[in-house]
Amino acid sequence: MTATVVTVGTFDGVHRGHRDVLDRLVLRASQLQLRSVLVTFEPHPLEVVNPAAAPLLLTAGEEKREVLAESGIDYLAVLPFTPALARYGAEDFVTHVLRERFRMEYLLMGHDHGFGRNREGDVEVLQALGARDGFRVEVVAPVSLGDGRPISSTAIRRAIAGGDLERAAYGLGRPYSLGGRVVRGASRGKGLGFPTINVAPPNPRKLLPPQGVYAVRVQTPAGAHGGMLNLGPRPTFNDAAVGVEAHLFDTNGDWYDAWVRVDFIARLRDTQKFESPQALIEQLQRDERAARHALGSVG
Repeated sequence: MTATVVTVGTFDGVHRGHRDVLDRLVLRASQLQLRSVLVTFEPHPLEVVNPAAAPLLLTAGEEKREVLAESGIDYLAVLPFTPALARYGAEDFVTHVLRERFRMEYLLMGHDHGFGRNREGDVEVLQALGARDGFRVEVVAPVSLGDGRPISSTAIRRAIAGGDLERAAYGLGRPYSLGGRVVRGASRGKGLGFPTINVAPPNPRKLLPPQGVYAVRVQTPAGAHGGMLNLGPRPTFNDAAVGVEAHLFDTNGDWYDAWVRVDFIARLRDTQKFESPQALIEQLQRDERAARHALGSVG
């Protein structure tokens, strides 16, 4: 690997603030004729150093890599975050990981970011190390919401947990999504006239919005399709298992074993139990009209 421009962080969600850092990373690498590298970690560092405080994730596993593939960076380095790595001080991490392994000549970091043991590698520490060891440090200011508060993964998690998909999408710069493989279900939807695809249970570390019925856009191997999705149990059929089940509009593919991405567009209603399958069908017809309207309003 040639000399590089590096940024470091968990980048959970790859939100608009993260994208600003990545855009700057790609730009600086181009200006300096260096390679751009994002160094990130799996699992989330708090899962190792303080599991009780570890947040649920906005982008779990392949979800984050899928978003980062569109960023234009040259290299993505995913470091296993282990107890041994957690013991690295900032100087050791810079010297033995960023400098020796990734040949870093230029570091981009957020104004409030820190890495190394106990996050001791803050801006001042890194600037001092850079002055001593000959690499440059650029500090990136936060990207703010319209109310002046900075965009953060924490704020987006709060919005999603509260069902505020619009605020979450604003911070992310895209709809909140869930990726997974299509698996076989009980085929109840087909019998009701609303055939569905069932997505495998998500990573247990994945943050889900509140249970209910949603207007969604599903990215499939055959392209994107609008639809409606039930996230949660199926109380009309006394099925308490939490499922992810989507009826896609204007298509009849099944895509078993294929990877799909569900983009949450709008929340339609709570999950509820109906007196009969016919009552459920009538509600599903209303849900379809509401979902098509929601999808049409966002383009």
